[in-house]
Amino acid sequence: MKKLVIIALLLSTSCLYAEPLGQQKIIPIKYSDTFTAEGNPLFDFDKLLFVKRQTYHSSHFYTDFIDGCTRYGGNLCVLDLKTGKVTDLIPEMKDGIFGRFDLHFSAKKIVFDWKKAPKEGFRIYEIDIDPAKGIKTGGPRQLSFPPDDEEARIKKYDNSFTGAWGGKYYHQTDDMHPCYLPDGGIVFTSTRCEYGTLCDGADVLTTPVIHRMDGDGKNLKQLTLSPVSEFSPSMMQDGRVLYTRWEYVDKGQLGVKCLWAMRPDGSGTVEVYGNDIQFPPTFLHGRQIPGGPSMFVFLGTPHYPQSGIGTVILADMNKNIRTRDPMTFITPHVDIRQEPGWNQYRNGKWVRDHNGPLYMDPYPLSKSLFLVAHNPDKKWNNPNAYGLYSLNNSGLHELIHKEPEISCWQPYPLHPRKTPPVLPNTCDPELAKRNLAECVVQDIYHGMEGIKRGEVKYIRVMEQIPRPWDCRRFWDQHNKKNDTTKLVGGGALACKAMWGIVPVEEDGSAHFYVPAMRNIYFQALDENYMELQRERTYVNYMPGEKRSCVGCHETPNGTPPPKKTIPVALKKAAVMPGPQPGDKTGQQAIHFPTYIQPILDEYCVKCHGEKEPKGNLDLRGIPTRLHSRSWENLIRRHAAPTYRENSGWDGTPYSPPKSIGSHKSRLIKALREGKQHKDLKLPQWAFVRIATWVDASGVYYGSYWGRRDIEYKDHPFFRPSPTFEEAISPVCKVPVEER
Repeated sequence: MKKLVIIALLLSTSCLYAEPLGQQKIIPIKYSDTFTAEGNPLFDFDKLLFVKRQTYHSSHFYTDFIDGCTRYGGNLCVLDLKTGKVTDLIPEMKDGIFGRFDLHFSAKKIVFDWKKAPKEGFRIYEIDIDPAKGIKTGGPRQLSFPPDDEEARIKKYDNSFTGAWGGKYYHQTDDMHPCYLPDGGIVFTSTRCEYGTLCDGADVLTTPVIHRMDGDGKNLKQLTLSPVSEFSPSMMQDGRVLYTRWEYVDKGQLGVKCLWAMRPDGSGTVEVYGNDIQFPPTFLHGRQIPGGPSMFVFLGTPHYPQSGIGTVILADMNKNIRTRDPMTFITPHVDIRQEPGWNQYRNGKWVRDHNGPLYMDPYPLSKSLFLVAHNPDKKWNNPNAYGLYSLNNSGLHELIHKEPEISCWQPYPLHPRKTPPVLPNTCDPELAKRNLAECVVQDIYHGMEGIKRGEVKYIRVMEQIPRPWDCRRFWDQHNKKNDTTKLVGGGALACKAMWGIVPVEEDGSAHFYVPAMRNIYFQALDENYMELQRERTYVNYMPGEKRSCVGCHETPNGTPPPKKTIPVALKKAAVMPGPQPGDKTGQQAIHFPTYIQPILDEYCVKCHGEKEPKGNLDLRGIPTRLHSRSWENLIRRHAAPTYRENSGWDGTPYSPPKSIGSHKSRLIKALREGKQHKDLKLPQWAFVRIATWVDASGVYYGSYWGRRDIEYKDHPFFRPSPTFEEAISPVCKVPVEER
């Protein structure tokens, strides 16, 4: 793989080619300008909803609302399939931008997001509709509104002075991608969380995550704390919400925008498919196949440069979800095998191209027939290139409708559908008051290959911390001094905190509490507190949630091995994460200057100091431009081997135990086995801290706060040492004017 060139938001010139998807036959594209729904039982409707909107021209799949929507005008429309007549449902809103919509189960209401003007965010609205006549009968009603302090937010977080993306997004909040819930509520994605995209060096691109509200817009609530973007929720037949979640916990940031599901109250989050799949990099706009509980359709897209445009893929979850086997390309003539852009199969060979055929918004009528927005041959961001088509698995594209001056999106049958069940709230109210969740691991050895029973002694509870808008570097107005992606250090883009450790019983079971509404992941530790295996994903536990897992490397369809007895840990009360040796509390900010450097000062610099340092290794904490001499020397010598979040796809596939971390660390090996350290007499607590730092990806900074460049060494806010509470807080304790 060629070296990545990271400019601002990873405008990479890298090419990493995917293997062909099995031996899937490339079906020739067939076009028909004559669409016939009559006689097809799957077309049990005669009207179609869709959006008229000029094509977004976004720089990345997740930036439509930031830098993709400068072309205004359009509408939410109804197409009469019998007559071909198009009705604009909301002419009074025709000058704005219509995003995505959802039809109520009764087919009598439509919820949608709409942007009025460049310096206003997307908001959620609703209309009433007569499905038989295809006309609006009430509304529009605005359901979401700017926060009361919206103007203050804009003033505080405005990055327009930076130009580029910052000049297009003024850090107003945006509410987008609404979806009706069976309980009467609405789930959507929103930037109200005020997080910045972790790999965005300039810190001008923001992160939306899943929220919900009542049907009248009241009781708005954030459901996840995800550090990077979540999009496009849709309802599953069992009452859960399917959505796209982007994540990178110790794996490269270009891949793994995969399908997840949650209950409508935010509990029960679980991977559906794609958490270790490199290509396509993005799984977007997923929907469940009617009558097929294990089958889904989604759009496979690049990371950039595009607006969620790509190829249509069917996925069967009865197959091994740790592989590409579940995927069948409905449009196999389009693939994504590298970044940036698309691959097209033309004249018997694969070529890279930015023109159609390209696809958007697959809506499944069955596992072999779909409605899509489609661009046959024009450039991906052509304003009027996309029309509405039916598409079958034999390659036949039938044109349903196209507009001469504007693109058409999100074809959706205008008819009632069965309401999924309302899932009850299963969270424990008393536990919720303590802002905790309860976890049970039945057998941590299940699925952990190569680890003998008895090796795992503890589970370390860790957190991947989102980067809040409030850490914006207002003193560095043109990003000349600090690249945010370098300010954590090592292979990590996110700060990491430790909540403590819990014991693992002899049978591999564990029973413990974790903090709710945090991005929690686990590390399985041996008797020396060294990591054997890392959970390179995270779970947002809701307050009061109780959940269990089979073991390590579990899949959603995994079943526990038969047990004759109750797991030992379940016979005991759940425990709180506690301290490691030498610590008074389990809650630790992993901040190298205060967590590791004092150990180096006491035990190491006498040999690795100023005069002829042994091994040419200087471990003094002398500040460098952004870090310290000791940290930079250790990182250069691979003291903390990990997969790089600031890479393209490093570490995306599943990794066996001991692939990274302390068992692969040259530093740890030298401390444990090196003859030159036999007289060091490093106490247990110091060794455990070093191993913990290694297993936390060798981060330098424990928080996002403070001036980092050595130029500011005399400033009061230069490299502050955070407490645990400060490290995980989304708000800085120091006023903006003092930073």
